[in-house]
Amino acid sequence: MPQRIYLSSPHLGNLERGFVDEAFASNWIAPLGPHVEAFQEEFARCVGAPHALALSSGTAALHLALQLVGVSPGDEVLVSTLTFSASVNPIRYLGASPVFIDSERTSWNMDPALLSEELEVRARSGRLPRAVVVVHLYGQSADLDPILAVCERHGVPVVEDAAEALGSTYKGRVPGTLGRVGIYSFNGNKILTTSGGGMLVSSDEALVRHALKLATQARDPAPHYQHSEIGYNYRLSNVLAAIGRGQLRVLEDRVAARRRNYEFYVRALAGVPGITFMPEAPWGRHTRWLTTLTIDPERFGADREAVRIALEREDIEARPVWKPMHLQPVFAAFERRGGGVAEELFHHGLCLPSGSNLTPDDLSRVVEVVRSVARCRGT
Repeated sequence: MPQRIYLSSPHLGNLERGFVDEAFASNWIAPLGPHVEAFQEEFARCVGAPHALALSSGTAALHLALQLVGVSPGDEVLVSTLTFSASVNPIRYLGASPVFIDSERTSWNMDPALLSEELEVRARSGRLPRAVVVVHLYGQSADLDPILAVCERHGVPVVEDAAEALGSTYKGRVPGTLGRVGIYSFNGNKILTTSGGGMLVSSDEALVRHALKLATQARDPAPHYQHSEIGYNYRLSNVLAAIGRGQLRVLEDRVAARRRNYEFYVRALAGVPGITFMPEAPWGRHTRWLTTLTIDPERFGADREAVRIALEREDIEARPVWKPMHLQPVFAAFERRGGGVAEELFHHGLCLPSGSNLTPDDLSRVVEVVRSVARCRGT
């Protein structure tokens, strides 16, 4: 029987093993240690950020980022609606309320025009949000210049959720480094993984120092255990940082492999009616962390869910595009601006297997199933 094809499985090699062996040999296993410091420095150089802090997850990084830009109970935070719930949950951790902003079609990310409209309305009524969280989706940057400009005009800090976008570019710059704070994820399915982990980056040295304190249980500088703030256990372990150091060295190879997957799918599905791939916006490089497409059921002959189920029958993992946050039961009561674009992408969108370790045979299996669904509907 053919092996299961996963959506985006980890891809590790000998580089990572060598760094992990160093961690074991030195007995630096617990949080902190030389690999943590080195990973932070190397990651900061890679993305061009002055300061970086390695943490236990991207969610932990976003939680700290929001707290450190001043989000507190009763505040409101504008956030992309087309995203995973981890982009929104930390807003609720802090007792604040999300306000969801729809996508635009060029990149599927936050619509700068809708964001501007929402901020203008709120400015006139004296209800400016405490922050804006812009998510860079599926390996592609949002259109940051107009987002940053309108937020600066209103004095609202921007937090970039670049969990899915390491390796992407925006007009020659790196998404995640252009707002007040940026965060990245190294979850097992990400383009660079430490099995679990994240990174917070910022040009604000004082903010990163404060994040470090909060992430280590907010211990005050004293020979005994003393605390004047509530803190968290959010640091990355030395062993996981060792994995990250090896992964960072092959980041460009991993991006190239995922882009090749996308190109394979485009060629192999050319001519199949009703399939449209997620665009690559003109402002930068899309890593194709996930190859994502939409299916027009009228032209294709079946809907997105029929394709997903057919793939699953063949032991191939595929997933719908993120269900918008304003449609989630847990967030249904919160405000939004727009939503129709995100809803359409969800109803018709599908993410295909995209791992950098997929073989040509794996990709061909996926394509054959997709084509068979179209064929059996008479298209």
